[in-house]
Amino acid sequence: MPIQKPLAAALAASLVLVLASGDADAQRKRRAAKPAEPAITACSDFYSFVNKDWLAANTVIAGSGRVSALGTLQQQALLQQRALLDEAVLNPQNDVQKLLGDFWASGIDEAAVERDGAQPIASLVARIDAIRRSKDVAPSIAALHQVGIPVAFNFTADLDLGDLDRHIGYFSQGGLALPDPAFYTRDDADTRALLGRYTEYVEKILALTGTPADKLKDEMAMVLDLETRIARASRPITSLRDPRENYALVPTAGFAKQFRNLQLVEFLQAQGVVAENVSMAHQAYFTELDTLVRTLKPAQWKVYLRYQIGNAMAPYLSKDFREADFSFNGRVLRGLAAPAARDTQVLDAINRAAGPMLAREYVARYLPQATRSRAESVAGEVRDALLRSVERNSWLSETARTEARAKLQALKIEIGAPRDDLDFSVQPMGRTSFGSNMLIASTWRHREEMRRIGRGDAQRRWDVLPQQPALAYDLAHNRLVVSAAALQAPILDMSQDTAAQYGSFGALVGHELSRAVDLKGQLVDASGNLRAWWTPADEAAFAGRADQLATQYGAYAYPATEGLRVDAALTREQNVADLAAVELAFDALSAMQPPPDKAAKESFFRAWAGLWREQLAPETATRNASTLAHAPGQWRANGPLVNHPAFIETFGCKAGNAMMRKADEQVSIWR
Repeated sequence: MPIQKPLAAALAASLVLVLASGDADAQRKRRAAKPAEPAITACSDFYSFVNKDWLAANTVIAGSGRVSALGTLQQQALLQQRALLDEAVLNPQNDVQKLLGDFWASGIDEAAVERDGAQPIASLVARIDAIRRSKDVAPSIAALHQVGIPVAFNFTADLDLGDLDRHIGYFSQGGLALPDPAFYTRDDADTRALLGRYTEYVEKILALTGTPADKLKDEMAMVLDLETRIARASRPITSLRDPRENYALVPTAGFAKQFRNLQLVEFLQAQGVVAENVSMAHQAYFTELDTLVRTLKPAQWKVYLRYQIGNAMAPYLSKDFREADFSFNGRVLRGLAAPAARDTQVLDAINRAAGPMLAREYVARYLPQATRSRAESVAGEVRDALLRSVERNSWLSETARTEARAKLQALKIEIGAPRDDLDFSVQPMGRTSFGSNMLIASTWRHREEMRRIGRGDAQRRWDVLPQQPALAYDLAHNRLVVSAAALQAPILDMSQDTAAQYGSFGALVGHELSRAVDLKGQLVDASGNLRAWWTPADEAAFAGRADQLATQYGAYAYPATEGLRVDAALTREQNVADLAAVELAFDALSAMQPPPDKAAKESFFRAWAGLWREQLAPETATRNASTLAHAPGQWRANGPLVNHPAFIETFGCKAGNAMMRKADEQVSIWR
């Protein structure tokens, strides 16, 4: 199945919606009457003042997670996707809709999935069972990569750090079912307990893919032995975080001799890749794999490869496979209490394997041209506000100001969907085999990914799907990316007034665009070269402002927890971007003619606060306090506003009010 591309993820600065954890299906109920409390005002707690009705109507209980405005948007996008797929089942209008309709119908027909059993992977298992000699192993590895099941190692298309306008092939470590190589080698009690549960899972998958009961222990040991050998050859997972440490161009001409047993020349040919150079930063890993192909018995490789097929495909097969997968990967590794509803699982699978197909149809249905045009206009005005801020900025050096100006003038704004060149021709799908359709779709997705390698104009595609709510600044290509799904309430509500649109959508644009010229943005210049263009004085001035903001946020209590405060170090980067968001969006609104009146200013700030409404269960809040890079909603809303004179003036806040900071205590980034 498709795997993450760490380099592209590192160079896309952020996805501001932060929906990865999602909103649980939180129970909602009216709060019971409480003793009278002091009235909440705009100047005591603006977040609670604006969102009081919503907060009263939406509560969560222990174990139910989180409910939020942006989570509601995520759910809306999922409902839209389901509606599109339901219609594609009944009345497809084109070839892609026919593919999607068949895919969806095959997945939600659980009786058909049960009848299908393990049949979707039968041909793959038969290929593996046909291995007789060591030289048969490498072609089988290549064949599994072709269908989107990466085994032994990973091979992906990712940005060339030497030329950010093109993609190259990256050979990197992989081939393990556990997420961290250290899990195979550590001796602490927790790790040994995890390995004990893992061996049970391996046995279940082996049994489901054909291992007789009397051979389960022996074959499980073969899998663990080979995965442990791979893990020992792997680098620590922490070393994979720096893209520069995982980039090393090497010529493919020497692969025939260097990796004779692994057959990497033939591997590239099987993936449809023609390349003089690829990245292979860890050649010792592939040298060890080459040795393992030669020295281990083919029977051990057969068991390992068959297990990897079952492990990768288990979520898409019959109930016994799915239950085995959830019992370990869901409950043990991810801590989930219960599997998602069947339709949610199927939709997630379609997005994984055929996401760009669904994207094409989603954009055509759910993104009106008027909305796209409005988004382009607002984003352009916020970009202009940042340009003005750079010009009048008091802490940037002239050298940095010149580069920032050039970068913002060259910045691109892409709304709705990317310019792509996908070939949507795919083997026909039927409605009787969801697992087979998954393989058809993932084979297509892999083919299209491989086509990126060696080609220029890497900006044709995005690393986010248009049907998933996202705004992101793409550092590698100096562009703002706004997905189609993000262009609806509460982010861009076309029924709201202009000021509200600037307070929500415009502010999120400002959040992202500030990344072009911040501490990370200064690592890539206007020409797309990787070089730092701030002076030490620029860095020190920025750090001083960020430190002031950290002091402010570190004093905030974390909602729904007992005694915890916001982790100012963890949330530092996002807090700075949130302050920049309000500064830039308000400047863009203020530049309009006629200038905004008091009512418009109030609308702007209310829209900003409305974005961040959320309710957290105590255990979710406690976990988020130590893991989430964003402050909780109350402080995302209030934190920037206490630093903005226009907010204080608009709502008439006075000395002593919680939302009133003295002028000499207010922090500014781009104001």
